Amino acid sequence: MPLENETENVTLTPEAAQVVQDLLVKRNLPGYALRVYVAGQSCQGIVFGLALDKEARPGDVTFESEGVSVLVDDQSIEYLRGATIELINDPQRGQGFFVNSPVNAPGGSCDCGSGCASCGA
Repeated sequence: MPLENETENVTLTPEAAQVVQDLLVKRNLPGYALRVYVAGQSCQGIVFGLALDKEARPGDVTFESEGVSVLVDDQSIEYLRGATIELINDPQRGQGFFVNSPVNAPGGSCDCGSGCASCGA
């Protein structure tokens, strides 16, 4: 049984929530939720993934933000506490969803050790 959180750990902006809701209607996916998870790590920080999912898994944290059901697995939640999912459209970051997470806050150092061109380290 999924864990119910009393407070939201991940917040969707109204614009991002509307895009998710429109997508669920367009694809005729009633009862689906937005799954947010850690997909890996780069020298710029944690890489997050988003997917539409119908089934909560054991240990999932479930909650609602802006009318969208959100699922986060019990390991990813540690990296997503306090995160905001935004809809962006700018030349530097691209277009689409952006997970703004406190664990990826600016000022962290690159630990890839290879002189990463994307982060300038």
